Amino acid sequence: GPGILTQTLLNAGFRVVALENNLAYLPNLQSLESSLDGQLKVIYGDFFRLDPLVSGTLKPPAICSDKLFETLGVAAVPWRADVPLRIFGIMPQTLERNRLWRLLFGIYECSSMYKYGRVELNLFISEREYTVLTAKPGDVRGYQALSVLMQLGCEIELLHMEPWSSFTTNSKTGGLAIPKSKLLPNEHLCLVRLTPQKNLFTGGLEPANACTFIFMVKQCLAKPSSRLSDRLNSWSLDNSDELLKALEIPENAAMRDLYPEDYRRLFEALQNSSLFPETWLYEGALENVRTTN
Repeated sequence: GPGILTQTLLNAGFRVVALENNLAYLPNLQSLESSLDGQLKVIYGDFFRLDPLVSGTLKPPAICSDKLFETLGVAAVPWRADVPLRIFGIMPQTLERNRLWRLLFGIYECSSMYKYGRVELNLFISEREYTVLTAKPGDVRGYQALSVLMQLGCEIELLHMEPWSSFTTNSKTGGLAIPKSKLLPNEHLCLVRLTPQKNLFTGGLEPANACTFIFMVKQCLAKPSSRLSDRLNSWSLDNSDELLKALEIPENAAMRDLYPEDYRRLFEALQNSSLFPETWLYEGALENVRTTN
């Protein structure tokens, strides 16, 4: 865009690398770059087309994270180390949910930019999606698989809420081009900080089986009002009653009533069951999950 966030960060004294995917904006940014003695670096690229799942050579503005981080001089650090990089931006409203899922897969699988550590994101996202990310158990409208996985995977901080009217979002008809939302509030763009959890990979969860965990949560919350005991029975687990008792989960608990940590404990318990990989985990099901990525 016109560089409002870029200029704000520069004024605060930060060294900034700006990814710009619109050729019309590049000349002004490049002119600013040449006047700042190394404080700003401008790259033709699209952050939301980072490591697209395509074969062959990437064509700009698509961009490869390995080449980008090499250009930035950012080296990979262990997952439990401090944040190696902070990213600021505005999430495009087209396919916003899909983009959030891609980021989530990257976190859990330590892929793309998350190969370099716990990269911190500071993004303007719609109030609708922020409401989903932070929804609590029992919330009929908001609590979804994305809520569970993002709350387990990230520390979520709301930094600021700005009315849509502050942004240039006029539609062809002259009104504000605000994405419609019948069931959830959507009056603002929310500046949200997403910092991957330092202790995400403890217990039985690790990048190698993270896709399995994501599939389990998605399958459980496909029918939020269904009971966990029924789901366990559908997986042909003979000891489902004992499992629920060991996890201290009520026998009649519905999927939307479970806390994110309950899903993690359930996954770890199932990982320890010899029946787990033979009941519901099929390659076709995992491929369906990967299409989201």
